[in-house]
Amino acid sequence: MKNKILLFWAIVAIAIVSITIICLKPTKLGLDLVGGSRLVLEAQTSATVAKITPEMMDSLQFAIENRVNKLGVAETVVQRQGEKRLVVEIPAVKDLKQAKKFLGETAELAFKKEVPDNSGKWVDTGLTGNDLNRASLSTSSNGQWVVDLEFNDKGTRKFADLTQQLVGKPMAIFFNGELTSAPVIREPIIGGRAQISGGDNGFALEEAKEMVDLLNAGALPVPAKIIEENTVGPTLGADSIEKSKIAGVIGLGFVMLFMAFYYRLPGVIADVALVLYSLMLFALFKQIPVTLTLAGIAGFILSIGMAVDANILIFERTKEELRAGRTLFTAINAGFDRAFTSIFDSNMSTIITCIILYCLGTSVVKGFALTLALGTAVSMFSAITITKNFMHLIFGTGELKYPALFGLSKNEIGKAYVAEETKREKAKFGVLD
Repeated sequence: MKNKILLFWAIVAIAIVSITIICLKPTKLGLDLVGGSRLVLEAQTSATVAKITPEMMDSLQFAIENRVNKLGVAETVVQRQGEKRLVVEIPAVKDLKQAKKFLGETAELAFKKEVPDNSGKWVDTGLTGNDLNRASLSTSSNGQWVVDLEFNDKGTRKFADLTQQLVGKPMAIFFNGELTSAPVIREPIIGGRAQISGGDNGFALEEAKEMVDLLNAGALPVPAKIIEENTVGPTLGADSIEKSKIAGVIGLGFVMLFMAFYYRLPGVIADVALVLYSLMLFALFKQIPVTLTLAGIAGFILSIGMAVDANILIFERTKEELRAGRTLFTAINAGFDRAFTSIFDSNMSTIITCIILYCLGTSVVKGFALTLALGTAVSMFSAITITKNFMHLIFGTGELKYPALFGLSKNEIGKAYVAEETKREKAKFGVLD
């Protein structure tokens, strides 16, 4: 009994922590609920790219995902569509023009040197933005904004060799095909660091910041063009959230009424466990955090049904044990033990299906699969631990004095046991029904 009381207070503590998390942490909402933008990018062929291959699309998707992360927009989805298109869904975006420019920009950095005849033409040196480790923003001694470059190991060696060849000569730095600056190299630079000053007039702050962000995000492996743009307004999202809340409250209310009406006191206990289950699961969504979409909310509501299903199996098994003449304590334990296998098998089947959906499905399907899998896992804890603990605390180890609390009549208690004994006696004397 002492262990059960400790477990009870542990459950109460979990409920308090869950409520605290729900109150303090914001809920992350998906594009369909909070609004935002949906952009479709298409890879473009060029003089150097004759055909778009699947490998190029994989690299482009990786590069776009990096750029989205640099934008600081949480829970953006980047996924393939067809052979040469990417769909980018950006929730709650505030500056769409900036996002479009950022996603579509090529960010090509190249270092070139003048041909020996001083004709003013420049030739590639093989040192590009791919050799960078990172870029950062700073100011020069005269207060102008500059971009500091830090090369990786391979880039450091290339830059040292290049500056050694160009001592006393200019080195041109091109960004997206435009000459940004052409400093004269005074001595070899072996430390793997360089600086882009932006020429005589220097960089404006936004210009320098954009260059830094693009360089850190990495160059696109192939040119990409935004060919489609859709927006989802906040009114639609707010309406969907409101309807989802109403649906959840109505569904949960009817389920709780059914449980209390059909299973009486155990049903009321299951209702309390169901409320605790909902609190714990929603807190878990916020803590991970899980981005809730309409499909995700559907998975959440469906998992409530999974939790109720487990309690129904347990209570029906318990009633069978009571009909067989078991004591109340034994019937409760046997009911949970006999129902566990069915609960575990069905829930594991659901979780395995959710894993497959999450690995192979689109972003909408993934949201549904994730919330349903988490809900199913938490429902097992709710049914097996919370409900069982509450039933033992309320009913104790005594006899069942009021069978109506379980939706049974006094005549039903032990009826199955008597019937079984009668059948055995008849079989013993060769009497057939």
